[in-house]
Amino acid sequence: MALIKKLIVTGVIVSVAAVGGFQWWSGQPITGKDSPVIPFAIAQGSGVAGAAQQMATAGIPVNGFLFGVLARVTGKAGQIKAGSYELKPETTPRRLLTQLVRGEFAQESLTIIEGWTFRQMRQAVDAAPNLKHETAKLSDKELLAKVVPEGAAKYATPEGLFFPDTYLFAKNSSDLQIYKQAHEMMMKRLKAAWEKREPNLPYTEPYQALIMASLVEKETGQKSERAMIAGVFVNRLKTGMLLQTDPTVIYGMGDKYDGKIRKKDLETDTPYNTYTRAGLPPTPIALPGVQSLAAALSPAQTDALYFVSRGDGTSHFSVNLNEHNKAVNQYQRGGSK
Repeated sequence: MALIKKLIVTGVIVSVAAVGGFQWWSGQPITGKDSPVIPFAIAQGSGVAGAAQQMATAGIPVNGFLFGVLARVTGKAGQIKAGSYELKPETTPRRLLTQLVRGEFAQESLTIIEGWTFRQMRQAVDAAPNLKHETAKLSDKELLAKVVPEGAAKYATPEGLFFPDTYLFAKNSSDLQIYKQAHEMMMKRLKAAWEKREPNLPYTEPYQALIMASLVEKETGQKSERAMIAGVFVNRLKTGMLLQTDPTVIYGMGDKYDGKIRKKDLETDTPYNTYTRAGLPPTPIALPGVQSLAAALSPAQTDALYFVSRGDGTSHFSVNLNEHNKAVNQYQRGGSK
């Protein structure tokens, strides 16, 4: 009987020691603070044993058997998510398991610049490493149909429908994810600006405001002037004047634009030439940012109908043609004040 009691006590002590040792192990860093980040991937359909094997193959020095025990005793063995990950220095087995269960994927980023055309956005997406390029061979219309099911019928082109921002994605994600995120964000931003719009604007729908925002985006890099630029364009629309904005001419020229606009270009009619056609162009001409959207829907209250560049990045605004001509002579032709 005494022997049995000793065996039981010994067994309890061993069990407690084992549990204590396991708890200690699960809280110890897998790699030191000066160790490099180790990238690894978990394949779709991997169980905990498969995940442990894939981590070992990637060079992660974690005990696969104990990691499997940890996943099972915590009830998380069936919750591991496939994807691309990174093991950072001083990560513990418990923290690593949490990463896999939460799907804390290794993040990459891609920045879309305000004022880019959709063509430039596509070039940036196609050139981005660590993306799965599933849209590279699609036409613009085919890509739009993937992003917006009703897009082909609703929009003539994808231009302007994607919000310029920095987007995060997991390594080897589909590039279609970037387009979907950017489109959803543009629709969200446009809806918010439309709901706060000033009364009596010459737009009957949000898409027209998006077109205006793209004109504002391309006309000035000065954030402080965007509302004034929008105010001038709104005044022109209301009075029936031609918008006569060079960026629309450039957009309509396409590949023919060589960096200069000539008189013949201003006189050559295209759907986007606002020197020959009244009203807004048929589509946006760029990807406008949030400030241009705000300017288009909350333009400055002004009587100005004209503006001309001063040559220093700012513009001179005029209320009549005589004043405008004087400003053009001063700032563009080197005339006296």
